[in-house]
Amino acid sequence: MKLQTIYKSLSVCIITAFLSSCEKDFLDTRVDTAQTEETLNSNYSTLFSLANAPYNYIRNEFTLIDNNLFAPVSDEAVQTATDANVRLFNNGSWNAYNNPDNYYANYYSGIRAANYFIEQSGDYKRRLALNRDIISANGKINYDNDVLNMAWYRAEARILRAFYYFELAKRYGGVPLVTKTLQISDNTRLPKASFDEIINFIASEVDTYKDSLQVNWRTSAFTSNDGRLTKGVALALKGRALLFAASPLHNPTSDLSKWQKAAVALNDVIVFGQTAGNYSLHNDYLNYFLGTNTLTSNETIWAIRYQASNGLERSNYPITTPGGASGITPTHNLVSAYEYKGVPDPLNPYANRDPRLGFTVVTNNSTWNGRTINEAAGGIDDMAKANTSRTGYYLKKFLNANLNLVQNQTAVHNWPLFRYAGVLLEYAEAMNEAYGPDNNNGFSLTARQALNMVRNRPGVAMPAVTVTDQAAFRSAVKHERRVELAFENYRYWDLLRWKDAATVLNQPVTGVSVTSNGTGQFTYTPQVVENRVFDASRMYFYPFPQAEIAKSQGALVQNTGW
Repeated sequence: MKLQTIYKSLSVCIITAFLSSCEKDFLDTRVDTAQTEETLNSNYSTLFSLANAPYNYIRNEFTLIDNNLFAPVSDEAVQTATDANVRLFNNGSWNAYNNPDNYYANYYSGIRAANYFIEQSGDYKRRLALNRDIISANGKINYDNDVLNMAWYRAEARILRAFYYFELAKRYGGVPLVTKTLQISDNTRLPKASFDEIINFIASEVDTYKDSLQVNWRTSAFTSNDGRLTKGVALALKGRALLFAASPLHNPTSDLSKWQKAAVALNDVIVFGQTAGNYSLHNDYLNYFLGTNTLTSNETIWAIRYQASNGLERSNYPITTPGGASGITPTHNLVSAYEYKGVPDPLNPYANRDPRLGFTVVTNNSTWNGRTINEAAGGIDDMAKANTSRTGYYLKKFLNANLNLVQNQTAVHNWPLFRYAGVLLEYAEAMNEAYGPDNNNGFSLTARQALNMVRNRPGVAMPAVTVTDQAAFRSAVKHERRVELAFENYRYWDLLRWKDAATVLNQPVTGVSVTSNGTGQFTYTPQVVENRVFDASRMYFYPFPQAEIAKSQGALVQNTGW
């Protein structure tokens, strides 16, 4: 089965098919009626369709909320549109009946697809031999190759299922653990397993099946499969899951062994990356996120591929750029986090900063899309104009520059779900909590070495972090994650797992007003853009959809406060 089929599914089903499934109770789709024993036994290609099916439920990270990035849920960004669904998160009015991020059923549909494939492919060698030539030389080669692929695909289904459980657990905490295709006769009133039980299941699945996965599709004889799961993805998933389990939200007693387990798992990713995985940091931060660079870079552990489009640019180009809608705009809260690399310039607060600021954010008086941004009164981007940025900034990361939206020009966008820089920062966090900044405990790196590798990445070259105590280094890790991973759908979940959300997300988000003296000099005045609400009594976990609570007839207990 050519992987183009998967990519088409990822670009079409992620946008359309799964959107309809999110309105369903996952128990309503417990039996896969698309395949029967008769069809399964009639053509070996059916197995490949089943193997690809679990991939269809990977969400499009570019369109998570309001058909855009998830960033305005946190203090990273503000949504320009006043009627956007993200306002429910921002003002605290979302609930079990109306959650803009309700994809509970979608993830369970992915789990069901994985369960069904695992069950139906147990005798895959026999089924792959059905109604085909396995006698001739070419026929035998094709059959043998399909047998190899199917063995990898069965392991992939296990890890995809684990991935969907992680996405559920980080939202809801404990959730029902379903490891088989539910039949009509089965009890479907399922209670939730605990968060730790879900994480332990994920870790166990990775430990059991990691060596049954392909090591590196790009260097294998099966390069057409590049984009499917690999051993590195499984190891990275386990490391991330254990990091969440060790974090304060899920580790209220500060159990040190949880941090140690996370450190071991993340060290395994790094060791694998130094050898078979061939991981390294990309030498161009800005362009890593553009075009096919994400796919070809050795920084990428797993990226989701999409067909060429311009939706991201249409949503987030400045309204004054033909075809743009301003979309999500970075906050001054975020911009202020970028350190000065040199001496501050009193006439230009954006000069001499961490280079990642200019790679991530469009600031006033900078060049973007072939023109200079001018947000002062009378300027082309005058903030008094309707639907211009409310923060004084625009998004640059992930956006292809100079697309002609009037002519409907498109470009490729790919999303790195796991990348090496993220693993290094996860490792730095776990190692610091387990052993402090400078004790490597016999592992490949100290926490400090891992953190400074990211800061000193090519094209960034920020000064090394030198703080020596654990608490100060913890703050340095949090800062680095905020900057390095901006707009990559980490910030909200980091604030939750650190239990920092009650402090940070109850603060106003800010921007700047821009004034000009008419001689090319600008003044930037911080101002409150929005007040935000985060109710710590309930919002650290999502509410289960109320329809699921009702259908469970009391078996599924609603999360506290909802």
